[in-house]
Amino acid sequence: MSSNKIQTNYPALYTLITVFFFWGFIAAGNSIFIPFCKSYFSLDQFQSQLVDFAFYTAYYIGALLLFALGNNSGKDIVGKWGYKKSIVYGLLFSALGAGAMIVAVEANLYAGMLVGLFIVALGFSLQQTAANPFAILLGDPKTGASRVNLGGGINSFGTTIGPIVIALALFGTASSVTDEQIKLLELNKVVILYVCVGLLFVAAAALFYFSKKVPTGVSDEPIEPANKALMTLVVMTILLGVMFTPVFQSYKSDDANKIVTLQKELDFDKSEANIEKLKDYTGDELAVYRKEMQTKSDELVELKSNLEHYRMYWLFGALAVILGGILFSYTSAKKKAEGWGAMQYPQLVLGMLAIFTYVGVEVAIGSNLGELLKLKEFGGLESSDIAPYISMYWGSLMIGRWAGAVSVFELKGAKKTLALIIVPLIAFGVILGVNILSGKDMKPLYYYVFCVLVQIGAFFLSKDKPARTLTIFGTFGIIAMLIGLFTTGTVAIYAFLAGGLACSIMWPSIFSLSIIGLGKYTSQGSAFLVMMILGGGIIPPIQGKLSDIIGIHQSYIVAVLCFVYLTLFAIIVKGLLKKQNIDVDAIEVEAAH
Repeated sequence: MSSNKIQTNYPALYTLITVFFFWGFIAAGNSIFIPFCKSYFSLDQFQSQLVDFAFYTAYYIGALLLFALGNNSGKDIVGKWGYKKSIVYGLLFSALGAGAMIVAVEANLYAGMLVGLFIVALGFSLQQTAANPFAILLGDPKTGASRVNLGGGINSFGTTIGPIVIALALFGTASSVTDEQIKLLELNKVVILYVCVGLLFVAAAALFYFSKKVPTGVSDEPIEPANKALMTLVVMTILLGVMFTPVFQSYKSDDANKIVTLQKELDFDKSEANIEKLKDYTGDELAVYRKEMQTKSDELVELKSNLEHYRMYWLFGALAVILGGILFSYTSAKKKAEGWGAMQYPQLVLGMLAIFTYVGVEVAIGSNLGELLKLKEFGGLESSDIAPYISMYWGSLMIGRWAGAVSVFELKGAKKTLALIIVPLIAFGVILGVNILSGKDMKPLYYYVFCVLVQIGAFFLSKDKPARTLTIFGTFGIIAMLIGLFTTGTVAIYAFLAGGLACSIMWPSIFSLSIIGLGKYTSQGSAFLVMMILGGGIIPPIQGKLSDIIGIHQSYIVAVLCFVYLTLFAIIVKGLLKKQNIDVDAIEVEAAH
């Protein structure tokens, strides 16, 4: 039996996981890049969240283009090129994006920087579409998920050190800097950063291209057409453009310009020069002036409120497009499956929404964390001081994924139990060590180990079953977010950071539950799930805009709602699979490993 065992191509696997590292490194670096851009370009929280919007929307557009090309040609484009070449093309495209970032930075153009990030992420979309099935191809299919978990662990290591390296590149030091220093920081540091990133992409592409150990991974299998699914996705994309256009245009509207003018006048009112000038006013003149300023202040408040609510309506419209499109697909495919491809399966359609929600909440928690920590009740931290907290948040994902990769070593009994306890604690130690070496004070985060212990307990309760795991960790996320919402200080910070622990193992659980029973539509279903990484481009801006209206702390109600759906998905999909006569428990164990 052992003689028939397919040997893992470890040299190719080790080359492949470098790509997983890049995804995590760049994505987590956005969490530091966002507060920097907000300060440098004087953006509101929504505008700063456009970094995530550009980055994660590119995943959706890239996957949609690949699906459309494949649907029209009748062949899987990535399979036709081969996994190896697809990853090389993706890396070179990301390098092109890094070049576009450099040009935009030199031009001091925020919109150009967003375009550069969009191009980088388009390359990532192609890489990710190829990398997951490629990992499975590099050995025994039965252990394919373990290799993907290993890549996920490396991805999380990238997310752990990403914020620290980006902070060093932007601020030039591991020591704390003030917000005033950030405002005076020259963008040439960002140029140097993206020159290095671009060169790394090119080097990785060369490593893949010239490696003789990495197979081509070519597949000429025909794909099942899904014209109705494609049409629905195209219409959703157009409607999303319609919803976001008024939001973007509102920043150049008459009301927006008037807000800027009024804000400048009120800021000047508080300046030392104006205070000195007012000393020469008579009592009546001062009273008239104060009444005029109060009128302008009231007008500013009203204009801001009206404009923020206007933008919020359109953003909720974008969310409604996603929800409506998925609901339409679900009900239409249920009536007549022809032309819907993988979307005829309810577990896949609900799984698309689950991936959308999962990626959205994972990114939103981390991306808005920096602004939260600036509040006095959360420590009033400077922008550069948030790096270790963001590193711990993304590191929390690494803690869970390292624990999930324990099955790679095929441990049994007491050894596996011991590993599930020790590995997460080692990962926690790595996060602390990396930050301490960079000169950060990690003492405030030492007691976060208790949250890690709670996660370890959740792992033992989950018993390697995706539906059970997703239910437990979704509930964990709900409780953590509610604690964060109703408390402040260290307890609330720990609770929000624990959102990373809750999210850590959701991707493989959602993915496996969504594609179970799809048969010949499995590959197509996987592509649809990758598209829903779009959640990282829509949910964070919604939370950002909500924070402009009700406050950054209260805006985390968005995270609560996301975890509620993820928990419901786990419960609902288990019932759906049983109705399809699928032995859920037997498949869950296999899928988990």
